[in-house]
Amino acid sequence: MEGKKSGVFPVYENQFQVNTGTKESATFTDIKDLESFSVSFDNSVEEWNPFDQKGWKRRLMTAKSVTISVSGKRHLGDAGNDAIAALALKNGRDAEKDFQWTFPDGAKLVFKEAVINIKDFMSGDSTAAAPLSFDIMSNGKPEYTPAG
Repeated sequence: MEGKKSGVFPVYENQFQVNTGTKESATFTDIKDLESFSVSFDNSVEEWNPFDQKGWKRRLMTAKSVTISVSGKRHLGDAGNDAIAALALKNGRDAEKDFQWTFPDGAKLVFKEAVINIKDFMSGDSTAAAPLSFDIMSNGKPEYTPAG
């Protein structure tokens, strides 16, 4: 039996899945041909200056959101890649999908109804492979499941 993973790891051990099923019956499918990603947090911090702190600020984090920016290649016929690309011309609630980030240790972070913001799609030089770049933007609190 393999123990819990520890130590350093290559970035490719992070994997991303999109729901290709329904909202009622999720089927998380890998997205083929992704090459790189970055994660950014937008945190809201309330600040105040109470007398008892003698000029030092007090702070409290009151809100947060996360954006995962992903770059890869457009792979026609891959269910995960197709599901993301299909959102390129959508707006409103139609531009949302459940999205899952699987960490190298097996933990999972699920974004329910994440906003999928397509940024680069089917363009480039005539000899280049067509890109697919997008942001996964949290839409409410994601669900974290630790590694089993």
